[in-house]
Amino acid sequence: MPGDSDNTSSVGSRSDTGLPAEPRAYDVRDTPTGLDRDPDPSPIDPDPPAESRRTKLWRYGFNLLPAYRGTGARVEHIADGWRYVRVRIPFNWRTRNGVGTIFGGSLYGAVDPVYMTMFQRILGDEFTIWDKSAAIEFIEPGRETLYAEFELDEAETTGIEDSLDPGESTDRDYLVPIVDDGGTVHALCRKTLYVRRDE
Repeated sequence: MPGDSDNTSSVGSRSDTGLPAEPRAYDVRDTPTGLDRDPDPSPIDPDPPAESRRTKLWRYGFNLLPAYRGTGARVEHIADGWRYVRVRIPFNWRTRNGVGTIFGGSLYGAVDPVYMTMFQRILGDEFTIWDKSAAIEFIEPGRETLYAEFELDEAETTGIEDSLDPGESTDRDYLVPIVDDGGTVHALCRKTLYVRRDE
């Protein structure tokens, strides 16, 4: 009824006969991704590991890649050894959507290739790395510059190298908060990567 405070709605579905089935109720507060819609703040690291001359060159090259440049995001920092990366998603004409917030495609595109690239640089040519799946939860509209940080510690990658024989693979899950200057989380992205030691 008009004015009803119930947050439920309905979605039309189709039966096996091809005819419309009864609408099913769902709660718009539910999250199909399973990601937390009320995450704790995640402040940006004020003193990340230093870049090297080589990773600075990689950063410049990454930001010139047309597929990444088109997202409007920029890689802002790549630590020596590729174990820490930070990206920046500015709020400007390139990333602004039709309702005056950062376009969701820019948010996802900003984080999409980063973990895969980090693994490739750390593990080298003996391993095949692919993004396997992803989910993103949009929590707060972005009306300012946002950031995402990525980290891979040495114990994890060493464990992968030690545990996989040629032809074996593993899946790795990572949660990436997309935050503002104060650490408020505006979106959460879960990435699943496929890592295989080549034969």
